[in-house]
Amino acid sequence: MKLITWNVQWCRGVDGEVEPARIVEHARALADFDVLCLQEVANNFADPRLAGSRGENQFAEISRLLGGYQPVPGVAVDVPAERGGRRHFGNMILSRLPVGQVFRHLLPYPVDPGVNGMPRIALEAVLSAPFGDVRVITTHLEYYGKLKRAAQVEALRAMYAEGSGHARHGGIVDTAGGPFHTRLRPSPTIITGDFNLEPDDPLHARMSATFDDGTPPLADAWQIAHRGIPHPSTFKIYEKEVPDEPELHCDFIFVSEDLRSRVRDVRVDQKTQASDHQPVLLELA
Repeated sequence: MKLITWNVQWCRGVDGEVEPARIVEHARALADFDVLCLQEVANNFADPRLAGSRGENQFAEISRLLGGYQPVPGVAVDVPAERGGRRHFGNMILSRLPVGQVFRHLLPYPVDPGVNGMPRIALEAVLSAPFGDVRVITTHLEYYGKLKRAAQVEALRAMYAEGSGHARHGGIVDTAGGPFHTRLRPSPTIITGDFNLEPDDPLHARMSATFDDGTPPLADAWQIAHRGIPHPSTFKIYEKEVPDEPELHCDFIFVSEDLRSRVRDVRVDQKTQASDHQPVLLELA
């Protein structure tokens, strides 16, 4: 199973051009992926609201460009447009593996006076991988405020532990095919996306911390595949808000304990300039 995660900055490259097709083309060139997890996908946010955008529905365009992949959109920002319709901003999973149950978890958005921010979501899809079912969760945590970001890390841990509890202790209760039909959650889990924090941030360590209820801990897939080698930078390599600001390392893939032995490689493409972030590839055996 090959999975790519990528913050695509509303498909805007370092050259300022907004091109959903370029994102798809580059993802295909990077790997024959089974799953594509995207952050910062937009609809109806024409320039100047999002620089360079013509207001295209990127959820729809990317879905059309990736025929054979099932699209799973996850909207975090859903607001009215002045002349009717809605504007959307969020995440997306595209999978050529069968998609089972889908969950859209709105993340905490605590008040932090004077600090910018926007609603965030963790998008979860249960996929049927060659080795069995796996939960894939993609997210994009708060950029501006640590208060929100810390609350969102705790929410990710809680949703992972909840699903793990269902996998370990759940059972079939209802098989009628209606809304109450029992759909068991699998134990194997991948949580990926733009966390907007550095590898030495305590919140990174918190993602891998133990649980009091016996939930198996998560682990950073890069550290499994490349023990002792620092994370490569994934942000602000080519596009900087201020001159000479440092490169950042904020796009991560965490895996559950039962996937550790399946991690074969994690790679960062540091060459593409199709977004302000770099795509990250996970390969599982």
